[in-house]
Amino acid sequence: MTQPPNQPPQGGFGAPQNPGPQQPYGYPQTPPPQGPPAPTPGYGYPQQPPAQPGPYAQQPGPYAQQPGPYTPPPQAGYGYPQGQYPGAPTPPSGGGSKNPFKGKPALAVGAAVAALLVIGGTVFTVTSLGDDGGKKKPVAKESASKGADDPKTSSSPSAPVNPGDGSGGGGEDLDISDLNEGRKAGEAKVLWYKSAPDAPGSGADAPGLWVTDKVAVKAAYKQLFAFDVESGDPAWDPIEFKGKICTVTPQATADGHIVVSSKRGTSNDSECDQLQQIDLDTGKTGWTAELEKGALFDSNISVGLSVTGDTLMVGRSQSGTAYDVNTGKKLWDKKEYGQACYPGGFAGGARLVAVSSCAVGSEDKAHDEVQELDPKTGKAKWTRKIPKGWRVDHVYALNPLVLYLSNEDEKKWNISAFKADGSTRSQLDIKGSFKPDCDTGIISRNLQGCSGIAADADTLYLPTEAKDDANEIVAVDLSTGKEKWRVKSPADAAMSAVRIENSQLIAYVESTYGGEGGQIVSFPTTGSKPKITKLLQMPDSAAKIESSFYSKAIDYVDGRFYISTTLLTGVDESKEKLMLAYGK
Repeated sequence: MTQPPNQPPQGGFGAPQNPGPQQPYGYPQTPPPQGPPAPTPGYGYPQQPPAQPGPYAQQPGPYAQQPGPYTPPPQAGYGYPQGQYPGAPTPPSGGGSKNPFKGKPALAVGAAVAALLVIGGTVFTVTSLGDDGGKKKPVAKESASKGADDPKTSSSPSAPVNPGDGSGGGGEDLDISDLNEGRKAGEAKVLWYKSAPDAPGSGADAPGLWVTDKVAVKAAYKQLFAFDVESGDPAWDPIEFKGKICTVTPQATADGHIVVSSKRGTSNDSECDQLQQIDLDTGKTGWTAELEKGALFDSNISVGLSVTGDTLMVGRSQSGTAYDVNTGKKLWDKKEYGQACYPGGFAGGARLVAVSSCAVGSEDKAHDEVQELDPKTGKAKWTRKIPKGWRVDHVYALNPLVLYLSNEDEKKWNISAFKADGSTRSQLDIKGSFKPDCDTGIISRNLQGCSGIAADADTLYLPTEAKDDANEIVAVDLSTGKEKWRVKSPADAAMSAVRIENSQLIAYVESTYGGEGGQIVSFPTTGSKPKITKLLQMPDSAAKIESSFYSKAIDYVDGRFYISTTLLTGVDESKEKLMLAYGK
């Protein structure tokens, strides 16, 4: 991790896989002199699948622990883990440190440790000897690696069966008769498989996956589907939206409701301004609302949704609106404030956090700010200024707050943990190359777009980059930023966290193409040498299709494993897969 230059403590957490230039949110990225910064479309962007990044370049460039972007005064800034630069170590007490959080435990790569974060096919290597005395300053190198099998998503697929408007038949369905053939003793079986609806040639999103004790619900293109968890039979009739589904609330409310944002029609200028509440178990539609238009450059082209308590937060490119998630009643707006600060991202769940671009248009003063908001009133509980040059890319966890931050110019990253008052708790200080699965969005930040990571009150669980096919999950002490222990994948495949349940970390071990089926495993979050227990072994006979879910959403509920796609390419040579369910 690398820390920004001597600036007030505002380090940022994890960096995105490929953090783009730190331009203010919203487009145009360079706002006209007289107006507010150009708005970047809100969350859930892109709505059409971008070309899929190839396999992450595996370049372990040695990361010398570097002062994260937080080293300044006691008000250390937030670290941002967005997928680009691993956290930076705490700079020495002397001046000249680039750690935004001076004097704080390094949650980033320490002065002598090399660390690497691979995201979106680009590797940001941060090398540093620390900042004690006349030693060399951290140096970062970037390398992108794309394999020959790198999946691509074309906006104009060759020889489509239909005109590309989603009205075609989607080609032939997949023959899955042999998915359970030759299943070995002890292996789970494929319970059911579902193909996706036909998507336009430009592609479409298939966000979300919600599983209850009765149904598994999945969004795809312009529809919402529900399947019985045991049989796979339709649980209720598909819900059809007038336009593409843009984004969804990642988690259901306590009483089993979600909210979907969609476009009002199919025209190119349609925005994601339609909100619809839905009951997962019954498929009944609840309240609806139309998102108000924002000011100049504040677009609804893409929006982000999250729920904190009874508050639904809808983020535009430069503002946000809160609603009562139960009734659809508007509660409050979060707009421009302070030093030309425009909210460009929100993360909700255990708490509500906003990330804003400030002093937009000023090359010397532009910076990010992080705030925790009261979900009932929208008032800021605290505000944290991030050092110039650093961008908050991802929120790895909300309780405690763990951020991933990146510095595009210096190709550095930082992961930091914060206390309840917004002050710095620690920064990542571990040797290794980390590879969470993150969607950084195209025009705006997708703060909660990372999967494969888990956290409890005192520990962050991060997946490393696979070496020789296998990888590890590292437990990071959030009080010190130091490593507690690490567990290696039980197979020659990458392993990532699904969730923490009853003091056990549930993890998914990926399948290999045409080889071994994946696994669901668990291990205790306590102790120093956790022992892995296999909970479910997917059949080798289905490994080929299991491994072909490149962009995916997964879940493990009541002994069943669900894997689904999150992007549809729109290619019509054959029907695209939507999801698979496994069980004993």
